[in-house]
Amino acid sequence: MQTTEVGQNSEIKQVIGSLCMMNNRFMNFMLDDNKKAAQVFLRVILGDDKIKVRNVRIQSFIQNIYGHSSQLDILAQDSKGRYFNVEVQRSDEGAPARRARFYSSILDTHFLQPGKLYEELPDTYVIFITENDVLHDNLPLYNIRRRIDENAKCFEDGSRIIYVNSQRRDNTALGKLMQDLYCTEPKNLHYHEFAERMEFLKYSKEGEEKMTDVIEEYAARKAEAAAKAVEEKMTDVIEEYAARKAEAVAKEAEKAVKEAAKKAEEKEQANRIELAQGLLADGMSIEFTVRHSKLTEAAVRELASKLSA
Repeated sequence: MQTTEVGQNSEIKQVIGSLCMMNNRFMNFMLDDNKKAAQVFLRVILGDDKIKVRNVRIQSFIQNIYGHSSQLDILAQDSKGRYFNVEVQRSDEGAPARRARFYSSILDTHFLQPGKLYEELPDTYVIFITENDVLHDNLPLYNIRRRIDENAKCFEDGSRIIYVNSQRRDNTALGKLMQDLYCTEPKNLHYHEFAERMEFLKYSKEGEEKMTDVIEEYAARKAEAAAKAVEEKMTDVIEEYAARKAEAVAKEAEKAVKEAAKKAEEKEQANRIELAQGLLADGMSIEFTVRHSKLTEAAVRELASKLSA
């Protein structure tokens, strides 16, 4: 029993050790509330070393009650109020032009509040970091903006779409950033802003526990191994053993997913409460606070009573 557990722990460590930031789940852990790391990404990709990231969130769910909703991998905001959505796509099918267009539009509908002027719509950037050169022109970077056909002038509406070709891993600042996306060892990273978080995630107990997605990957490997054993030996005993192991692994994976979802919901609720407290402290009405924080009126009133106590 103890030998089996040691073997499983060793396998999990191997899985964690092989992860790099081109794995979008690992990228999420690397950038979650990590403003310095997100700042490096945006500064290098946009060629602007003055960008100051104010906040960064992962797996932001933007609901569209009239159509398709979206879950954004990484959503950051800078000191100028601009929003940046970063998506890591290993599959070419995951980065079509119309998906980028949709993500850009859903940011617009989400961040222009009722009663605001169109001129108050924030600038938005949708950035797809792709494993392959999906636009096929062998460029390291593709900056996409609307333009007027008749005079080729840019139509400055504040929205930009950027495709980053991670195959271009040269010695430029962008090339080194792309190298870091495939790096599995903290000591080999070019940008030190990534190293501390990667060290924590890969080589600390707390970091291993945090990466519940790795448990899912490990569970999938174990299920696959059990299936192969059934196929190779073709005995009823092995089939029953594999089924039990697969069920146990599936339950552990389901438990990990539920715990991760619960933690995400708790974090989102805490963010809503923090936002509501800030709005109330700034003198906003109960109705305004309910609308913008997404809390219930009863919850907002309870916060208001505590603030006035």
